[in-house]
Amino acid sequence: MSTIVIGLSLGMLLFLLAAGLTLIFGMLGVINFAHGAVYMLGAYISYETGRRTGSFLMGVLAATLLTALVGAVVEKLTLRPLYERPHFYQLILTFGLILVLSDLVRFIWGPGYQEVAIPPLWSGTVDMLGSTIPMYRLFVIGFGALISVGLYLVLEKSTFGMLVRAASSDAEMVRILGLPVGAIRMAVFAIGCGLSGLAGAIAAPLFPIELGMATNTIIDCFIVVILGGLGNIRGAIAASMLIGMVRALGYVYLPGWVDIMTFVLLIGTLLTRPQGLFYRTARTA
Repeated sequence: MSTIVIGLSLGMLLFLLAAGLTLIFGMLGVINFAHGAVYMLGAYISYETGRRTGSFLMGVLAATLLTALVGAVVEKLTLRPLYERPHFYQLILTFGLILVLSDLVRFIWGPGYQEVAIPPLWSGTVDMLGSTIPMYRLFVIGFGALISVGLYLVLEKSTFGMLVRAASSDAEMVRILGLPVGAIRMAVFAIGCGLSGLAGAIAAPLFPIELGMATNTIIDCFIVVILGGLGNIRGAIAASMLIGMVRALGYVYLPGWVDIMTFVLLIGTLLTRPQGLFYRTARTA
């Protein structure tokens, strides 16, 4: 039972992180290599805010809002002039953002590790089917499920979601109709970055906060995007759960093969379903 809970919590954390990249990559066509750096920044902001206020919740809110603000500024000042240019301009820009954000974090917090304590409300354990389960992992599962449902409803059922889909499929027509395509794109990028910062804040009590976070997670994010299908939120949820369970079971039964199993899954998908495992089962958001 504990392995299943660990797999589900890993999957939910990966979804929180990859959902933002799914939005940005799938709907804006921006290959955002700096997504992991924003995740790292969110974790550090959560740590600093929690240290100063003594509140984990304030750390989560600050990480989400400030990384969303960073995303909005980056989109408006740097990415917006590059939408009509070849994609390698975006690659160079977002790679440069990794260096900028990493140096900024190193300057403020130094190169060492930082830790965030598990909030007292979720610091205990519960017994489930003969296994001792940390309450914080249950919180991560429930919180991730709540965010996934909310994100799905916003993108699929709301007017904003309709505008986002329209702007991603035919931006010129949306512009002709008098709708603010630039503001929609900025909002999508800001939401994507905010989700990444939120993931960093939620992950902070589980993993050490360090500079390597900027690059260690981005590969898993792109795997989720590829498995789930570009812009497909339901696909991202399913792909995140799949990778989380593969990794959790791999750590228990085949610890030396975890990364290999993940990449075999990725390669098999690219060879058989290059548009994503869940491309036909879910409408592109």
